[in-house]
Amino acid sequence: MEPAVKAHRRSAWRRALVVAAIVVATLGLVWSQLPKGSYPTDLARIGQGQAVLVLAMDGNYQAGAAVMHLMHGLRREYADAVHFVAAPLARPEGQAFARRHQAADGTVLLFDGSGQRVAVLHAPQTEDELRQALRQAFGH
Repeated sequence: MEPAVKAHRRSAWRRALVVAAIVVATLGLVWSQLPKGSYPTDLARIGQGQAVLVLAMDGNYQAGAAVMHLMHGLRREYADAVHFVAAPLARPEGQAFARRHQAADGTVLLFDGSGQRVAVLHAPQTEDELRQALRQAFGH
């Protein structure tokens, strides 16, 4: 086989490997940015006898995603006492909820078992801030 053909084949393989590496790296980056764990979006849970934490979240902004990250650590801790729910602002029911409660991306609303809103936090910055609000609202 001629040296030019061998060089062309090696070059094609290198390009294919570089493209594959870029694709894998891009997919890894995208995967790492996805929210960890899913949250139900059933706002009908409010007022059904158990406390509910609702996060207003718009996928086009970062505040809601940052607060959702804070919620992960608390979710297990409060699993028996509090429902954790997301209100997706891209959906009509999430938009209606946001209008009714004057919520924006990253707003956390706490409701008692009867559906009474007991606290509102606008984009809490730390897990401790969120934990303290849950303790004050629900005594846990």
